[in-house]
Amino acid sequence: MEEIIRARGHEHVSAAHASTFEVTSDDWLTPAGDCILAVEADRTPADFDRAFVEACRDPDARIVAAFEAGERTETVVGRGHPELSFEDDRSMVGRTSDYVDDRTIMVAAEKAAAGFDRELVAALSDGAEVTVTLSVEPADGNGERNR
Repeated sequence: MEEIIRARGHEHVSAAHASTFEVTSDDWLTPAGDCILAVEADRTPADFDRAFVEACRDPDARIVAAFEAGERTETVVGRGHPELSFEDDRSMVGRTSDYVDDRTIMVAAEKAAAGFDRELVAALSDGAEVTVTLSVEPADGNGERNR
């Protein structure tokens, strides 16, 4: 199962945050938004299919966020959590921690904004178009991920 979001970078993308990454539907970004990788997202968590959301609520689910901008691709792997609600209608946040709110799309992410490839970050700060593909690989009944 997957969800596809299209957005664009912004001149203030710095990708300096050490514990989160974010994509927002807002059309603006200040320098303080150091976790935000893209703006003007055409979809938000509130738009996601309910079956996708349910699959992400499995704590053994593997959630992947793939960012594609031009020739650059970055992939972040995290996991699901029973409290993921996908209710926010403005932004989506991947977290290296286990903290969950209505913007959270994954927990235990293997990296945050600061860990993203600097060439991809440069393209985003130049305003590159980006496609974010979120996919979930649910666990089977034995706690093992389906392959």
